[in-house]
Amino acid sequence: MSSCYKKSILIVLLFVSNLLICQQSNIPEIPKAYIAPKTSEAIKIDGYANENSWITAPWTGPFIDIEGITIPKYETKIKILWNEDYLYFYAKLEEPHVWATLKQRDTVIFYNNDFEIFIDPDGDTHDYMEFEINALNTIWDLFLTKPYREGGKVLDNWDIKGIKTAVQIQGSLNNSNDDDIGWTIEIAMPWSAIEEATKKGAPENQFWRINFSRVNWDFDVVDGKYQRKKDNKGNYLPEYNWVWSPQGVINMHEPERWGYVYFSSKAIVTSQSFTIPDDEYIKWQMYAWYRKQKQYKQKHHSWITSIDQLVPNIISINGKPIKPSLEIHSQGWNLSVTSPSTGSLLIIKEDGDFITNKN
Repeated sequence: MSSCYKKSILIVLLFVSNLLICQQSNIPEIPKAYIAPKTSEAIKIDGYANENSWITAPWTGPFIDIEGITIPKYETKIKILWNEDYLYFYAKLEEPHVWATLKQRDTVIFYNNDFEIFIDPDGDTHDYMEFEINALNTIWDLFLTKPYREGGKVLDNWDIKGIKTAVQIQGSLNNSNDDDIGWTIEIAMPWSAIEEATKKGAPENQFWRINFSRVNWDFDVVDGKYQRKKDNKGNYLPEYNWVWSPQGVINMHEPERWGYVYFSSKAIVTSQSFTIPDDEYIKWQMYAWYRKQKQYKQKHHSWITSIDQLVPNIISINGKPIKPSLEIHSQGWNLSVTSPSTGSLLIIKEDGDFITNKN
């Protein structure tokens, strides 16, 4: 058997193994990953992204629908850069009819077509940020202490202080008499604001959990003006949700499903190959057990108290068996796993908060 043939078999086996892990964990596929170059250039936020750093930065692949099934009718892709002061995003949205009506900051921007960014620096699904912007360059930034499923506080008055944004229209805005190419968005988020959700600081040679969403509506034109389309009963038709890394469910507020952005110390990234650590695979599985507990509690009004009931079968992650432990306490439960790869103690609580105690 040739070495090339052996390598091909190994690649297939690794793919099948990863796919089985994702299915066990209720993850639709391996989350997307992106390696963001570090820039030393002064980036002007004007919506054009014509600096050399932007030109050489890689594009993501095109967005898919939120469940990871349907190819969107309009393409969306992004680039990411960073330096010691800012985290930069550049998004390109194909759109034959660019329109927007909302002009007041912190209004519900996704009632227009919009672009959205979700950032969880610590990857614990708590204390994360959401940012939305429309074609009028109107923004909505908010901070969530927990996902909606846990009833956390939504700090709508929280602002990303010092943020810079710009939008360019390839066509005309709010003109229903022509066809457009689309719109581009350039954003600079200062670390000084983002770090309110983490103690780590600018994450050189580290990764964060991040995802991107695009909301797009069917529309009608009434008296020459765009508006969201309604059905025969006067209800708005549901929006399209297109994302970078598929959620597998119609819910952006499950941060454990978001993609991985690795912040390289290099200015030129020649490959987008990023190895997701084994502990992240374990984390996906632990969130599957968390969801199983939530479903059981909703049905039976009590938690599963036996580890054998919660985890009836032996589980291996990337060929290494893991042994979860379940601790019941007055407020709920803790589920813990000692990583066979790093020795870290991985803990998930009844409210979905994830803790990593490194060895």
